Amino acid sequence: MAEADPSRTSRRPARFRRRLRSRIILAFVLLGFGLTALFAFATNWTRGRVENQIVEDVMDRNINEYARQYYAQPGTKPEFGVQQMFGRVVGKDRFEALRIEEPDWYELSDGIHSIQGSNADGTPFAYKLAVRKTPNEWFFLAYDMTQATRGEAQFNRAIYISVVFFTLLSLLVGWWAASRVMSPVSELAARLRAYRGSSNPKPLATHFPEDEVGELAKALDDYSARLTEVVQRDREFNADVSHELRTPLAVIRGATELLLNRPDLEEKIEQRLLRIQRAEQQCTDLIGSLLLLSRNERGQGNTLVARVAEQLLDASRAQLGGKPIVLRMEGESGLTVDAPESAVSVALGNLVGNAVKYTLEGEVLVKLMADSVEVIDSGPGLSPEDAARLFERGYRGTHAGHSQGGGIGLSIVSRLCELYGWQVGVRPGPERGVIATLKFTAD
Repeated sequence: MAEADPSRTSRRPARFRRRLRSRIILAFVLLGFGLTALFAFATNWTRGRVENQIVEDVMDRNINEYARQYYAQPGTKPEFGVQQMFGRVVGKDRFEALRIEEPDWYELSDGIHSIQGSNADGTPFAYKLAVRKTPNEWFFLAYDMTQATRGEAQFNRAIYISVVFFTLLSLLVGWWAASRVMSPVSELAARLRAYRGSSNPKPLATHFPEDEVGELAKALDDYSARLTEVVQRDREFNADVSHELRTPLAVIRGATELLLNRPDLEEKIEQRLLRIQRAEQQCTDLIGSLLLLSRNERGQGNTLVARVAEQLLDASRAQLGGKPIVLRMEGESGLTVDAPESAVSVALGNLVGNAVKYTLEGEVLVKLMADSVEVIDSGPGLSPEDAARLFERGYRGTHAGHSQGGGIGLSIVSRLCELYGWQVGVRPGPERGVIATLKFTAD
């Protein structure tokens, strides 16, 4: 398995900061645009309503005055005092003529009406028309709104420009505010990245004021202190366990070596002592590998894989228990790995051990290649679910049955591969069985 890319984790906070910065800027832009647009709409609506009310009040008063002056002095042309206003009186004898001349006016009822259209030359016109109809005379009073319409268009353009301007101003203010808000967060992230890999990080809260970021820095300091304490206890525990376990294992090793040197040793006892000796070596290798994993440290070495594989096959032959299985090795005998023999033994030993455990008859082949090892068995095979989850901690395959084991062997192999940059995988064989591959180079 390839090692995790450290640059990937360092890019995540930058993307997060950009997203948070963008959210702050977007909030300012939306707020500025929304408030400005709402204010512009309210202003335009109020202006139109007030203007329309004023014009209608003026026209209502003037048409009443127009009618009064007409009845008081029928031959006199009334004065309105407003340049855009003109009036017309239609007598009873001209009602039908008005139907032909101004059909729109003829149909209008009493009140004030808005008239819009285009002249013969295509120029637009707009006016308000006040109508008073009596049995003998119809009074019409028109107020030219063309100039007011042009002013309204100019006012609307000014409103639109104001909305755009204040939206851009909100963008600038949001950009500035986001930079000020994100500055302490960016500094906190930078200090956290600077402490990466440090076993004794310095407190962060002293560099920040008593605000939300300062509270976050205090929480991180507290978490860092507790995490450091847990890691320290874990390291001390691993070191103590390693020391305490190696002492009895050294005693077992010495005792078995002394017993194996006796000349009058029976063959059956000798085989059992050799089995104890191999088990002691496996325990020693496993303790060394687990200690390296707990410290996340790579051990150094120059291990010949063929020798480790032969030792593992010899140990497995002694544990077959009468099963008709042939254990053999073929391929590149000169493959060497820059790692301790204990790490290679644990990684390859789990693959060989699983192959021997689940193969009831047939063959287990350890095939050495230029940069990898394949363990090929003739067991019951592998389901897709097992292939996907086999290296998860605690997972046991569908063929595990009531066999011994807690499902952590292959997870240890996976962690060793992460530590050393190796790759491990399993796939079904061409007809039956499983092919487990341990590759000692990363892609």
